[in-house]
Amino acid sequence: MMRFLALMLLACLAAFVAPASAQEFETKAKFGVLMDYESGTILLNKNADERLEPASMAKLMTLAVVFTYIQQGKLSLDDEFFISENAWRTGGAASGGSTMFAELNSQIRVEDLIRSVIIQSGNDAAIALAEGIGGTEQTFSRIANQLAKQIGLNSSHFVNSTGLPDPDQYSTARDLATLARYLIQTFPEFYAIFAEPEFTWNKIRQLNRNSLLETGIGVDGLKTGHTEASGYGEVISAPNDGRRLIAVIHGLETMRERTEEGRKLITWGMRGFELLPVYAKDQVVAYANVYGGKEPNVGLVGKDRIDLFLPKGAENCPVATVTYKGPLRPPVLQGQQVGKLNIFCADVLVQETPLYATATVEDGDLFRKSADAAKHLLLGWLP
Repeated sequence: MMRFLALMLLACLAAFVAPASAQEFETKAKFGVLMDYESGTILLNKNADERLEPASMAKLMTLAVVFTYIQQGKLSLDDEFFISENAWRTGGAASGGSTMFAELNSQIRVEDLIRSVIIQSGNDAAIALAEGIGGTEQTFSRIANQLAKQIGLNSSHFVNSTGLPDPDQYSTARDLATLARYLIQTFPEFYAIFAEPEFTWNKIRQLNRNSLLETGIGVDGLKTGHTEASGYGEVISAPNDGRRLIAVIHGLETMRERTEEGRKLITWGMRGFELLPVYAKDQVVAYANVYGGKEPNVGLVGKDRIDLFLPKGAENCPVATVTYKGPLRPPVLQGQQVGKLNIFCADVLVQETPLYATATVEDGDLFRKSADAAKHLLLGWLP
C-alpha cells in the first residue's frame, strides 16, 4: 500500500511567502508536464501519467538508441545507411509526411540522418537509422524498449522509429520529459543540433519544425509531434538562470496553439516561482520501512540537492509529505527510486521530487523477519 510521512519543513521558509491566493497554471493542452531538469522535480502535472500517442516525439527514443550506439563505439557518424524501399515509401516524399526527401537506394551518413530526424522530423531518415541498426524496425523497436526500461520509462512502448500511428505505441507526458532529461544529461555533445535553424538535403531546405526557437525566450530543443488523432504536441527545453526547464504539452488543436501554450508554460516556469534551498545533497529527507530487511529502514534523499519551487504569491505553503509504496521489501538497492517528496500550497500539489535509497538493504535474518511479521499482525503494515 502507499505509505505517507508528514514533514515539517523549516519554519523560516514562511518568511519568504507572502499571503495571497493560490496560483495554478492553466493550459489548453490535454497533457502537460513542467520539470526542473537538475532535480527531476515536477512543477506542473496535467494528466502526466495518462497514455498518449507520442507522434513524432517518439523519435526522441530513436535518437536515444542511435546516440547510445555511437557512445558505445558500435556506430560512427561517418557510417552510411541504405535508404530502402520501405524507408522511401513509408517515410519519403511519396508518403506525404515529414521527410528528408532521401533518394531510393541511396546511402546517407549517420550524421546527416540524425540532423534530418531532429530538424526536419524526417520519417525516411528515422527508418533508415532503425534498419541500419536493427535490420528491421521490429528488431530496432525491441532494442528501443529495452533501453526505455533502463531509462525508467515505465509507461511507454515503441513499435516503430517514426511515431507514425500504431495502437501498440504509446507513452506519457512524464515519460517524454524523463526521456528528454536523459538525452540532455547523457549526450550533451549532440544537444546543440536541436537548436539548429535549418537543414538542407537533396537541394531542399527545411526549417526546424520547433517554432519556439524563434520566440526569443531561450528555447533550444527538443521535438514536435502531430497526428490527426492525437493533435499537436511538443517536448520543450530552455535554460533558466543557471538551471534548465523541460516541458511537455500534447493534445492541442493547431500549430499556433502549440506554440502559444508552449511559450506560456516555459515563461511561467521561468518567472512564476521562488527558488529556495531546502535539503543539501545527500541530506536525508525521511526514512522508509523495509519489511524483513537486514536493516529496519532506509534513508531517502534527492538525486542532488532539493530546492523548493514555491509559486509566487501562494498561501498555506509549504506543506510536505513523503509517499512510497511500502513497507519496502528487500533487496532495496542504493540509488533506487523508492518515493517522492510532495509539496502542497493551499491543498494544491505544486511539486513532486523523486527520492532515492541511501543504502542497499539486503534480506534480514530469521529474527528480523519474525519481528517484522509480528509488527504486521499488530499494526496491519501490509494489505
